[in-house]
Amino acid sequence: MHNRSAVPVDLVLAGPVGLEQEFLARVHQVDLGGIEVPMISPEDLVVAKILAGRPKDLEDAHGIIREQGDLLDLDRIRTLLGRLEEALDRRDLLRELDKLMDR
Repeated sequence: MHNRSAVPVDLVLAGPVGLEQEFLARVHQVDLGGIEVPMISPEDLVVAKILAGRPKDLEDAHGIIREQGDLLDLDRIRTLLGRLEEALDRRDLLRELDKLMDR
């Protein structure tokens, strides 16, 4: 919780190399009640939420997809999820995106 604004925030600490650095390269500033906050792109947030995979994260990802609609770069999301599947030896991330898209 940010004390001055009482806004709940999620904080992610990034390692020196990797996917987090890509996310940080696309950060933009968002004004939250007069406070500038760095925010990753909607595409990167969808990827992070799908990777986390908790029910609340998947619901959040679905909400972002629904709200952003055609503004989302689905090719970037698919590419990042595909890279994660390969790196983590998983085969469920792209399938989860497809399920969220079909809702």
